[in-house]
Amino acid sequence: MSDNETYAPLALNVPEPGCRPGDTPDFSYFEVPRAGAVARPPVDVDPDDMREMAFSIVRVLNKEGEAVGDWAGTLSPEELREGLRDMMLLRAFDARMLNAQRQGKTSFYMQHLGEEAVSCAFSRALKDGDMNFPTYRQAGLLIARDYPLVTMMNQIYSNADDPLHGRQLPIMYSSKEHGFFSISGNLGTQFVQAVGWAMASAISGDTKIAAGWIGDGSTAESDFHAAMVFASTYNAPVVLNIVNNQWAISTFQGIARGGVGTFAARGHGFGIASIRVDGNDYLAVNAVAKWAAERARLGLGPTLIEHVTYRAGGHSTSDDPSAYRSADEGAAWPLGDPIDRLKRHLIRIGEWSEERHSQAEAELMDQVITAQKEAEKVGTLGGGKGPSPRDMFEGVFEKMPPHLIRQRQEAGY
Repeated sequence: MSDNETYAPLALNVPEPGCRPGDTPDFSYFEVPRAGAVARPPVDVDPDDMREMAFSIVRVLNKEGEAVGDWAGTLSPEELREGLRDMMLLRAFDARMLNAQRQGKTSFYMQHLGEEAVSCAFSRALKDGDMNFPTYRQAGLLIARDYPLVTMMNQIYSNADDPLHGRQLPIMYSSKEHGFFSISGNLGTQFVQAVGWAMASAISGDTKIAAGWIGDGSTAESDFHAAMVFASTYNAPVVLNIVNNQWAISTFQGIARGGVGTFAARGHGFGIASIRVDGNDYLAVNAVAKWAAERARLGLGPTLIEHVTYRAGGHSTSDDPSAYRSADEGAAWPLGDPIDRLKRHLIRIGEWSEERHSQAEAELMDQVITAQKEAEKVGTLGGGKGPSPRDMFEGVFEKMPPHLIRQRQEAGY
């Protein structure tokens, strides 16, 4: 090669979303497989024999509200009504807590709008004693297990009855009894924690499994890859969930996904069974979660699930999504609204009606408002009774060292 040969200047590829504010939303690139088209493999399938499932999407509900295909038929009408109630309750809870933040009653909140089926349906697939390692948008794991709304609100308000004594940001819940590990605000930690817990369960000869949760943006963190190596190497009894809601804070999912076609496809390099599911289809999420949980419980190893959904609201109350995406994009999302889809299915099979739905909406909102009044009697960010400053010194060491005892006494506690 001649020393005199010249080259064009080098350049980097910076992926761009399909539309920005002011643009017309276009999801023509997004392939939506026909409901029921993806077959259900045997639970003991070799990961190499299901590689194509990382590129398709498991769907059960079709446009007419029918449940079709191999993944259908795993839930009774009563279980479906309970699932609809869980999602409706979570949405009502979200609405009140979002307003509470705007009123200055708490410093921070994060909605689940459009993603309710992911956590609510998954929670119903686990058994008592299993442990979730969630991010900040899986409160449905608690809602579906009847965690008290008042206790959740006390944590959000950081009042005197906050079970975490003001030591966590609002919405970073924790409940061992409900299989909900303490939320970590650091991105990506949930995967390594879940794999480690699952390995410990196997080492101790237990039967409990773990579930890790991560957002699409956090798959770019090194913890994601470290967790995948350990899960694959040690055949950990864990279900690893990627919630692909299309957006990080202001960055679309193409940045973290890189050149690979799907997030689920990343599991191939680790020899992990990998599958994509319609995250707005309650029946599909629950069926895939049961399948993956059974694999883990039978000692057949980890499963990576990519939940394809859409974040309809802002990333948090600190975010303004109109600054980086079209205001109409959520309405154009081709997988629809999870609550509306399950409602239409129940109506189609004669187990629900528009009248019952309206009545349920009112009843659930009343339930949320009653809980909110009870929590606000204790206190909110704006006033009332807060956690004791004594809590700063408690719960850190099994036996409090002398210097902390002295500091606590100097502070008058």
